[in-house]
Amino acid sequence: MGGNNGQPGVHAYTSLAEDGPQAAGEPPRRPTGRLVMHSMAMFGREFCYAVEAAYVTPVLLSVGLPKSLYSVVWLLSPVLGFLLQPVVGSASDYCRAGWGRRRPYILALGVMMLLGMALYLNGDTVVSALIAEPRRKLVWAITVTMMGVVLFDFAADFIDGPIKAYLFDVCSHQDKERGLHYHALFTGFGGALGYLLGAIDWAHLKLGRVLGSEFQVMFFFSALVLTLCFTIHLCSIPEAPLRDTTKDVLPQPAPQGPPPPSDKTYEYGSIEKVGNGDAHSALTVQGEKPKSPADQIQRTMTMKSLLRALVNMPSHYRCLCISHLIGWTAFLSNMLFFTDFMGRIVYHGNPYSAHNSTQFLIYERGVEVGCWGLCINAVFSSLYSYFQKALVSYIGLKGLYFMGYLLFGLGTGLIGLFPNVYSTLALCASFGVMSSTLYTVPFNLMAEYHREEREEQKQKARAGAPDGGGRGQGLDCATLTCMVQLAQILVGGGLGFLVNMAGSVVVVVISASLVALMGCCFVALFVRYVQ
Repeated sequence: MGGNNGQPGVHAYTSLAEDGPQAAGEPPRRPTGRLVMHSMAMFGREFCYAVEAAYVTPVLLSVGLPKSLYSVVWLLSPVLGFLLQPVVGSASDYCRAGWGRRRPYILALGVMMLLGMALYLNGDTVVSALIAEPRRKLVWAITVTMMGVVLFDFAADFIDGPIKAYLFDVCSHQDKERGLHYHALFTGFGGALGYLLGAIDWAHLKLGRVLGSEFQVMFFFSALVLTLCFTIHLCSIPEAPLRDTTKDVLPQPAPQGPPPPSDKTYEYGSIEKVGNGDAHSALTVQGEKPKSPADQIQRTMTMKSLLRALVNMPSHYRCLCISHLIGWTAFLSNMLFFTDFMGRIVYHGNPYSAHNSTQFLIYERGVEVGCWGLCINAVFSSLYSYFQKALVSYIGLKGLYFMGYLLFGLGTGLIGLFPNVYSTLALCASFGVMSSTLYTVPFNLMAEYHREEREEQKQKARAGAPDGGGRGQGLDCATLTCMVQLAQILVGGGLGFLVNMAGSVVVVVISASLVALMGCCFVALFVRYVQ
């Protein structure tokens, strides 16, 4: 692989979007229809999430999964996501596929989601048709179902980063804000529709009898919605690929004198900067053309540089990630145990009673009502996402962030202290406020940080100072979204122990309230807001 001036492996990459009249400015304004099409990915993802929430526990119980493996199922995918998401997010910043940088990753993860659903919703049926021996059938059914759940969770959690980075790449700052609101709006609608379809007793309807069981019905709807939504999303806004710009650089005379020093320098980002004398291959930041071999900077992505980047990220990015972690820890603590809380605490049922007993039937009724509460959460999340656009002009991002945590903390606290069917369902609206806040405000703040950095880089360029940029938006989005996986690890590993210690699920709701109220203080005091 040749390069300029006899230096092999020296390449600079820039987006084709930088060519032409828009090169020096922001991308063009996008029509509302295009932003709606872009948001369909969130609709499909959340629809499938709701289906999983409604059916994954019955599926795992139906295949005979031992209780000792429950923690493995729920912890494996967030652990993998937390470790791998920044790596792939950083790699997407330098993807040279002709289709663009983000869409190949989104397509691959969408296929993984579809495969995961196929395994956990249909695995038991397929294994039963292929294997007759009971022992082998049980082992394979459990294995296939677990693989499906882990694969789906991993891909569904992972895909949020590339989707957000795709939006940030192709939209102006105003369109980023609009797009994030549409993302939250369709996230709520997708979740509400998924919960509603999951609440229907398909086993006694004609479609259920035709397809075999309610599991197959939900796979049919999930696969159809996911395929349609992701097709629309991938065709929404054109994404320009990266181009090798060294082909356009005129040859420079070879430098006289000793080679440049080979000391490595690091900055926040996934790229390790090294002098020409050390590198074997290179990627330079978008739009940066080497002036001479002595001035050329080669950047190689390595796991070492990635870890160093995450440790050395600017303080305002670190505080934003911590606030996101606090918010998702509070939110997941409540959501994962909410239906169990409704069945045990609000309805006073007993899940450990005989399945034909009154106490067990009361518990099941509480779980069903809890599902309606989650549906209220999803609907209100969509409605609040719409009103956020009006509220932000009055109270700003800081007010929105603080209000989301405060309302959720107060709502969950009242539910835990005064468990009542009607008040609990009404207070589920506060869950929707928190959900919409977590899906929009942190990414709006990140977009503000990016805009501020671009303005600083332009000022440095006008002053003739060297460009110190080297961080990609894919890494930033991936770092922020992997806080969701870290929250899942904390919740999955700690709340079960907490419930066993306290002997009641109420402690989960109260803990979620306290964590959210602590988050109020954090977002007010430590998160940086761009004026």
